Amino acid sequence: MSNNLASGLQLQYAEASMTELKKPLPLVIRDCGQTPYAEALDLQMTLCAQRQANDIDNTVLIVEHPPVITQGARKTENKLLVSEEAITSQGIELLTVGRGGGTTAHNPGQLVFYPILKLKTLKLDVNAYVRSLEQIGIELLAWLGVEADRVKGKPGLWVGPRKIASIGVQLKKWVSFHGMAINLNNDLSIFSHFVPCGLENVEITSVQKETQKDVDMQKTKVKLSELLLLYFAYEYKSTTENIE
Repeated sequence: MSNNLASGLQLQYAEASMTELKKPLPLVIRDCGQTPYAEALDLQMTLCAQRQANDIDNTVLIVEHPPVITQGARKTENKLLVSEEAITSQGIELLTVGRGGGTTAHNPGQLVFYPILKLKTLKLDVNAYVRSLEQIGIELLAWLGVEADRVKGKPGLWVGPRKIASIGVQLKKWVSFHGMAINLNNDLSIFSHFVPCGLENVEITSVQKETQKDVDMQKTKVKLSELLLLYFAYEYKSTTENIE
């Protein structure tokens, strides 16, 4: 943990109100490098079962994927614009998964993170958890020089009318898996093969496209880790203790 992050957390603790004292919780952050989607999903499922059994702490996987298009559980939101053969012939995997949301894509240069969290340990319901993911993305993108925000009725994060990040989550026994993907330096042409998240006429963008600058993936992973610790390594609890 950086000195700046540690100082910030100490400051937040000192400034907490009597009903918002933060209690520390362990969080394991694993950088998986570039990992095939199916392999990362298998790892999520293993960790999810272990977290349900309290065999591991809350964990977040940070990963990049080789080119893959994933279709969500709602068939009405999965709209391919070309044939499956046309997609796979370009070396792009095509998979159907159980998460929420419609069709999306992953490829190198896109930053993906999968929180494996027992939400009850963080005192979060599903809506609050999704809002936390969105806020982490908003703050990370702001750090990268891009002003992104939520748009009512549309999942993910947006820069004006352009979509820059996708969110798809699933829970099993109150343990989360799947997560969030943020476009940094990735090739956006992969999104031309389908209707992103079932939303017609959506333009996909990236940090590189918005800023005309390449993004340092490793430095961005460090910043993401700091934000993950800030949001998911602590819980709020009611207290009457004096704060010293």
